[in-house]
Amino acid sequence: MGPTAMAYDTNNVFARILRGEIPAHKVFEDDRTLAFMDVMPQADGHALVIPKHPAENLFDLPVEHLEATIRTTQRVARAVKKAFDAPGIMIAQLNGPAAGQSVFHVHFHIVPRHAGIDLRFHARDMADPARLSEHAERVRAALK
Repeated sequence: MGPTAMAYDTNNVFARILRGEIPAHKVFEDDRTLAFMDVMPQADGHALVIPKHPAENLFDLPVEHLEATIRTTQRVARAVKKAFDAPGIMIAQLNGPAAGQSVFHVHFHIVPRHAGIDLRFHARDMADPARLSEHAERVRAALK
């Protein structure tokens, strides 16, 4: 951690999801990672992948956990692409407030992209839980 780094906040929303204190529309889980639908999606099918290891950003995450996280990101991205018939997939990973990071637990965004369809604003509007549940089911089915 550099001189301006904060201590990891064990009460951040993703840490609370990992502990089961906050519900999530899960699509994949293994011993090191969790993938779930973003509750404020930029596009239908927007999913997140997080490591179970408590790390604020990419630089704090031990390489073995980063490897597991990127493997899960690739696997879930394939399923999102299939489930939402997306010709493109945007993968985003933000580090620090200046980069737009708003939850300080390292995470990868998987956002399906279609030509001519603009992204919705990030972290602006909550999606309908029933719609997220249906989207999660589509991704889970595509993972099989």
